[in-house]
Formats: sequence, C-alpha cells, structure tokens
Amino acid sequence: MKPKFFNLHFLLLFNFISLGILSAQNKPNVIYINADDLGYGDIGAYGAKRVYTPNMDKLATQGKKFTDAHSVSAVCTPSRYGLITGEYPVKANVAHAIFDRDSLLIPTSKFTLADVFKEQGYATACVGKWHLGFGETRPVNWNEELKPGPLELGFDYYFGVPVLNSHPPFVYVENHHVVGFEKDDPFVWGKEAATAPYPEKWNRWNQKIGGATKAHQLYVDSLVGTTLKDTAQAFIKRHKNEPFFLYLATTNIHHPFTPAKRFLGRSDAGRYGDFIEELDWIVGEIMNTLEKENLTENTILVLTSDNGGMLNRGGQDAYAMDHHINGELLGFKFDAWEGGHRIPFIVRWPGKVEAGSVSNQLLSNVDMVATFAALFDRKLKKGEAVDSYNMLPTFIGNPDENIRPSLLIAPDNIENLAVRKGKWMYISGQGGGGFKAEYRGIHDFGGPAATVFTHQKNSDIAHGRIKENAPPAQLYNLEKDLSETHNLYEDYPEKVEEMQLELERLQQVRQTRP
Repeated sequence: MKPKFFNLHFLLLFNFISLGILSAQNKPNVIYINADDLGYGDIGAYGAKRVYTPNMDKLATQGKKFTDAHSVSAVCTPSRYGLITGEYPVKANVAHAIFDRDSLLIPTSKFTLADVFKEQGYATACVGKWHLGFGETRPVNWNEELKPGPLELGFDYYFGVPVLNSHPPFVYVENHHVVGFEKDDPFVWGKEAATAPYPEKWNRWNQKIGGATKAHQLYVDSLVGTTLKDTAQAFIKRHKNEPFFLYLATTNIHHPFTPAKRFLGRSDAGRYGDFIEELDWIVGEIMNTLEKENLTENTILVLTSDNGGMLNRGGQDAYAMDHHINGELLGFKFDAWEGGHRIPFIVRWPGKVEAGSVSNQLLSNVDMVATFAALFDRKLKKGEAVDSYNMLPTFIGNPDENIRPSLLIAPDNIENLAVRKGKWMYISGQGGGGFKAEYRGIHDFGGPAATVFTHQKNSDIAHGRIKENAPPAQLYNLEKDLSETHNLYEDYPEKVEEMQLELERLQQVRQTRP
C-alpha cells in the first residue's frame, strides 16, 4: 500500500506546484551544479570504486538519481547552449567548442534558463565556466567591456572563467570586466601569457594571447576550484533572505587536472581522480552552506555534467588504474556513443523529491528551461525553449511512461547525429563521431582505436578499426545492450527507417513544441 500512498502524495504535490501556488515566502531556491566532463562512472553513487565521493553519494541518498540522463551534445559549448536556451544547439549551427576569439553565441533576445527565475523576482547568478562567448564582434576585444554576456541573458551577476581552464585567456571575469585588468598593460594577441605551463594547457596559434600581467597573476590554476566555491558560497549568503538561482559551472574535472595541493594523491585514479575528489569537496561545501544558513529544506539542488568523461591523457591514466570514467558505456566525450553524453544527474528537494529514489526516465539538460518554468506555471510562448520538456513530474513523482518521446544528440562530428527513442539508439554514421587519434598518450585518443586500450567491444570494430563490411550507420537496443556491443542496423530495417525519419523531424527548426 505504501507505493500507492506515495504516488498519490506526489500527484497532489505536483498539482499544487503546477497551479503556480508559490508565494515569495515558499519559492524554492535553485542551485544547478554543472560539472565539466564528469563521466557516468566518476561518482561512487554511479559505481566508481577508485575515487571517494562521499558528498555526491550523500546527495544521491538524499534525493533522486537519474540513470538515463543525457547532455544534448557530447561537446561542452553546444551542451551549455542547449541548457541555457532549451533548444537543440545543432539547429543553430552550434556544434563545436568555441575559444577566446569567439563572440556571444546566444542572441540576447532568447528566453533563457536565467530568465525563468528573473521573471519571478529571483536573484540570479552564473559562477564558473561560461564558454559561450562575449561581445558582438570577432575577435573579442578583451581590453574593453565584455558585453553582451551572461548579464544580458538573465543573470544579475557573473564571476568565473570566461572560456575554459585549458584555453586562454587564463583570467577571471566579473560581470563585464576582466578582474585585475589595467589599461596600461593590455591584452596582446600572439604574446606569451604569464601562466603556469601545465600539460594540456593550450595557448598557441591564433588563440595565443598575453599581456594583462596582473589579471593573469590573479588566476592560479590550483586555486580555481576554491575560488569558484568561495564565490558561490558568498552569493548564497548574500541572498539567503530572498529566492535565488545559482548556476555553478565548475572547471572540475576538465583538463588540465590541477586540484589544490591537499587533494593530490588522494584518489586511486591519478590526478583525474584527485580532481574528482576536489569536486566532491566543492559540492559538500555548498551543501554545508545551505545547512548552516537554514536553506536546505527550501532549495532544489541539482548535480550533473555537461557531457561524458574524456579519454585525454589524464583519463587514459585513470582508465589504466581501473577507473572506468564512463562505467560500462561505450565511448567518451565528443562521441555519439553513450559514453559521450549519458551523464550523472541527481536532484535533491527535501520533502518533495523522495530520498534515495532512482528514476530511469529519459531526461536531458535541454529540458531544464521547461522544467523550472513549470515551478511557476509559466507557459512557454511561441519561440521559447522549443525543444525543452517539463520534467518536474519526474523530479517529484514517478510517471509510468516517458515524458520525453525522443531526443536528438549531437557528437563533435555532426555526420554522426544520433536520435534516442524508447529503448532504441540510432547513430547516423560509423564510429562515435568524436576524437579518433590512434595512439595512447595523444590528447585526442579515441574512437575505434581506443577500444584496443579499453577492451570495449563493438560488432563494427576489429583490431581498433571499422570493419570494411560494417553498416553505414548504427542501431542499438539499449534495454538489452547498454554497452552498445552489437549494431542491429541490418537486423531491423523498418526500425532504422523510423529512426531516420525521427532524426529528420527533430532537426527541423520550429517555433512551437510538438
């Protein structure tokens, strides 16, 4: 009888929320922690054994763990575009990572995730990695006001890493300005930057930028995680007496792996694992702050990732130490295979989300705009978040059927676009569509060649190469074959045709949701 009572309770609760009955006093705070490159197998709650993640595991026991959550892209920039806009990035020709020369990708006229909360009188902040560009011209003029940016997309406050921790400029930006910038020491394209030369840290070719010595000196790689954590905590404390939305986009665990010194050697998965353990500490500190400020009960806390784990040099070292960064999933970041985009996703809302529960609902980060709009019964208008589905019922209940009928997923190579529908996964090309360097030790090691190292199996691959007689595309039954070992393309031609038609439909630009 208990399950029936539980379902009724949450049905009533959802009806209460969906009517928009949320006064200023009981509007929940929302914190969305978007970790960078955190793989499906990188947390203890998802099966990790070589890293210690007590805080993230505790979050899972206090909330709901989703097992079928996906980033809308297997690449960081387009994934964030989808999260902020509620639209498939590939339809806006956003398919790859951008860097320091690139202007703002999202039109300021777009209705965004931050706008959902700003309309409701929330204080809104983005802290951490932005990676969606600044300004209107290319290349970006880092010596001038960085506008438009996050503040023109619904955020009241921004502080963080403007591009990412592996690419220049290695500085902090607060609101519209580089922190510590001095006009008599400008940024200079092509000049060396005064930063630590960590492996996998890129400052070359047309991205190379230096000068701005003081601004660069304020950026200490091993202290970035701590600095972002401190800024997030300060925002929470400043706004503890009013509803707030905090988008915390950590640089953990993107390369280079530069945790604070006290985390070095803590894990059994090298620097990759150490960076995870620092991330776990960051999450724990946010949880502690909520507890100390008496905000836990009225805060929705989400922990997830922008895409799957990456088989870079650190990932290779971790894998060799028996830490499988994406668990049993085939592939890695950049791939259309499951390892590229199936992500951890945990949501806690005490008294509303059942503690220790697990959901296998199909879910994507592109759904967050519609989901949080539903908190306030905010109906999405024509042209707003057209690819976003309201997943609030899956947070606070357990619907029998999937709310989302299908999902478009983009790898780095858009010739390998994928569509998920029910138990089926269709990939429109051969291989993963991501990195494919052939030798371990190379930064962009991946694809078929990597299976020799990872010992993963796939019926299209032999000895690290696509077989000559392999089908032109891929079809997998994830219900029976989550590791995508057997391509069923030739066994189910009618299903292939159905999935191809669905892929074409999902790529169409539209103004209203189906």
